[in-house]
Amino acid sequence: MTFRSLLAGAAAILTIGAFGSAAAAGSYIVDAQANSSSGAGVGLPTINLSAGELFTVSVDPNDLWNAGALPRWSNANGLTGPLLATGTDDSGEPAGTLIGSNFGLWTEGNLTAPYGTLVGEIGSDFEVLGTSFSGPAWGAGTLNLFYWDSNSSDNTQFITASVVAVPEPATWAMMLLGMGAIGAGLRMTRRKDVVLGAA
Repeated sequence: MTFRSLLAGAAAILTIGAFGSAAAAGSYIVDAQANSSSGAGVGLPTINLSAGELFTVSVDPNDLWNAGALPRWSNANGLTGPLLATGTDDSGEPAGTLIGSNFGLWTEGNLTAPYGTLVGEIGSDFEVLGTSFSGPAWGAGTLNLFYWDSNSSDNTQFITASVVAVPEPATWAMMLLGMGAIGAGLRMTRRKDVVLGAA
């Protein structure tokens, strides 16, 4: 095994150490029916988190899902107020049609939130994620994603959520220091190769 291959291996180890497992980020399709918090729905498993570990979840605000008959379309923030069709959105309704409205709140477990909200679960505790979340994990374990609803039978469509674990500043510093050492080692190897080639 050459010095260069050892350095490459060290770089891979440092990167995994800094970002956790390879599954520390991903794009997940959350289905309003299959991943409903009630009925036959089950949570969609995403990344594993430590308690207090920072992570982000983002969803395009124009990405819509549905809780049944009109007007029950919403984005991941849930059924919180009037939403009009654009004519090109997921509802398929003509532009200007009222497709979403405030539908009230649903309580399940430890959480009360608007119907149609993207919700995360770690352990047995739920938290609202919506279209944009950035903060610490409220427990340790797998982050499961749900469509917040009391009845999954008439739900349709899905949203795509980007989930990313955020390395802590100390981890970034350690990774940058390690990468600097690897770079210095590669420069030394390159110089040695040049000197030996000239001899």
